[in-house]
Amino acid sequence: MSTDLLVPETRVLAVASHVVYGYVGNKMASLVMQLLGCDVAALNTVHFSNHTGYRQFKGTRATAEEITALYEGLTQSNLTDFDVMLSGYAPSAAAVEAVGAIGMDLQRKAEKNPGSFFWVLDPVMGDQGRLYVNDDVVPAYKNIIRHADLILPNQFEAEVLSNTKITSLSTLASAITAIHNTYKIPHVIITSVSLPTLTPNTLTIIGSTTRSDGSARLFRVDVPALDCYFSGTGDMFAALTVARLREAVFTDPDPQLRNTKSWVSPDEVPATELPLARSTVKVLASMHSVLERTLEVRDREMKSGKPVVDGVDGVDGEDSAERKKSEHLRESKAAEVRVVRYGGLLRQPEVEFQATEWRSEDLPV
Repeated sequence: MSTDLLVPETRVLAVASHVVYGYVGNKMASLVMQLLGCDVAALNTVHFSNHTGYRQFKGTRATAEEITALYEGLTQSNLTDFDVMLSGYAPSAAAVEAVGAIGMDLQRKAEKNPGSFFWVLDPVMGDQGRLYVNDDVVPAYKNIIRHADLILPNQFEAEVLSNTKITSLSTLASAITAIHNTYKIPHVIITSVSLPTLTPNTLTIIGSTTRSDGSARLFRVDVPALDCYFSGTGDMFAALTVARLREAVFTDPDPQLRNTKSWVSPDEVPATELPLARSTVKVLASMHSVLERTLEVRDREMKSGKPVVDGVDGVDGEDSAERKKSEHLRESKAAEVRVVRYGGLLRQPEVEFQATEWRSEDLPV
């Protein structure tokens, strides 16, 4: 593997869920970052047999005390010289607070060296208009995200954090502006946007980096939507963003950016030239390439009729409920992202997209 394909040497603390089978949470994120040359320490917040999209799983959730104890173990052996922390799913409000305490402690350790530590936080709370965490997790996230450098909410999570119903590009811009202003977060990417006014069969990603006055520098990237639901894509996006953003910062025309708090570019840098925009384009190119291949394999497997549940799938006379369950398990397994098989596409994506700056008429009046 050529070293010129790797991002700058990067030590990452990845705090997220873990599954035995498949690729979501830390199982996805750690592998992706490692394939791009990052040295990853994985602190797992849950340990499940498989992702919850299968609608059945076994496993355990880490308590806040267990999460804290693992970090204390790293601290006592001086193993906390991380460049980046990526935090994802936490199973309770107390666990969210424990993860937040870790992020803030790492920030304190790095405060004498601006730009030497960066916290990417994915506020995993829900999707498609509903929470899938307890209600008390929401205020816990609202308390800690103000300490992060970059957050990666989906559209629903952005609505929850901004108290803004997103129904148009204008209200979307208002939500991002509210997140910047309320929590003083330097960087925001809304990882999936679905609006009636957007181009059909297209996935839109919106990002922003603040100016010195707190105003948003907004950009968007549109990519073709694929007709399949894949689990773990948010984790893949977050992991790729860690690597590609650090790469973009370290290759930025301004050599002082890497030594600037939160890697915020000077005000004169336009939205499309921000490291966040340049990295997002590369992230989406990699993801689209891998997911296209995954979809091809998934479709072949579904057409093959190969049984997934021994003794159930294809059995004559089985009842409707068992048949539906068997088919769902089969579809879920077939749609597992082939990130290992096509890992090379993470380093050398085959598709290129462009970031565009929002026009003034897109912004709220």
